[in-house]
Amino acid sequence: MSPTVEAQTVRPARPDKAHAVGAVRHDWTRGEVRALFALPFPELMFEAQSVHRITFDPREVQVSTLLSIKTGGCPEDCGYCPQSARYDTGLTASKLMEVEDVLAEARAAKAAGATRFCMGAAWRSPKDHDVEAVCAMVEGVKALGLESCATLGMLTPEQAIRLKRSGLDYYNHNLDTSAEFYGKIITTRTYADRLDTLANVRDAGINVCCGGIVGMGEGLEDRVGMITTLATLPEHPESVPINLLVQVKGTPLSGTSRLDPLDFVRTIAVARITMPHSMVRLSAGREGMSDEVQALCFLAGANSIFYGDRLLTTPNPGEDHDQALFDRLGMLPMPART
Repeated sequence: MSPTVEAQTVRPARPDKAHAVGAVRHDWTRGEVRALFALPFPELMFEAQSVHRITFDPREVQVSTLLSIKTGGCPEDCGYCPQSARYDTGLTASKLMEVEDVLAEARAAKAAGATRFCMGAAWRSPKDHDVEAVCAMVEGVKALGLESCATLGMLTPEQAIRLKRSGLDYYNHNLDTSAEFYGKIITTRTYADRLDTLANVRDAGINVCCGGIVGMGEGLEDRVGMITTLATLPEHPESVPINLLVQVKGTPLSGTSRLDPLDFVRTIAVARITMPHSMVRLSAGREGMSDEVQALCFLAGANSIFYGDRLLTTPNPGEDHDQALFDRLGMLPMPART
């Protein structure tokens, strides 16, 4: 028996090959997603890269900048978040930034090479007058020629429609983890609450940015569950951020056992295979990753990052470091889409 034939006889079960590579599906089963995670690493990377090349230029990475427009004081108890008012992390709460101050940051982000500007506020859910202030920011960001994104907590249908009218391109609202593990991380809002906000955003005609966080002490089955939930939504999120937990002293998840970097790369790859047309963002946690791990993530199909030395309240590699990595890998920032 040849080595090639022998290797094929021991491969784990995989999704039905009757489906074309890169086909958009919304009927993924947990068993199929679990089988992808179980593939030998070289084969998983090959399949992810094969899918990636069907829809995207594998050399290009979309560059976003994320600004905290209202920091700290959040009443939620998300176990990973230093912005919760329940935890002593040394973070000082602030009020919502003025519109002109936000636009100054947006201009700087564009000058540094960002094509999307994301604004995050530490609210459980915004008040209507808060939404009006954010709409003014969105209008200013759009006038600069940048794509706009916001993450403000739970939204009502009316608030989502108002944000759409202001020109908002994307709304971020992560599922964080599987439905089964969710209650061990957050108790102040339910998984259904998150799905309701996603539905409100989608119904308003705003692109969805939705992913999760790994390395929170979850098991493989929870990563399987999170990806399955995302990949079986009626429409795949246009952006799927995969975050690696940034452990902040004072939060309940500080001291959690570190996730094997290759398990993180596997999560990126499975997200790419199951959601072939989505931007898969290598998001929080890059500051603690080696260049080699980040390179593997790009090979696994990640094609979006946050640019700038801060992600809300946690560290992120600086623009110079990212540009140097792009140069070493022969990769390029993705042009702004018209």
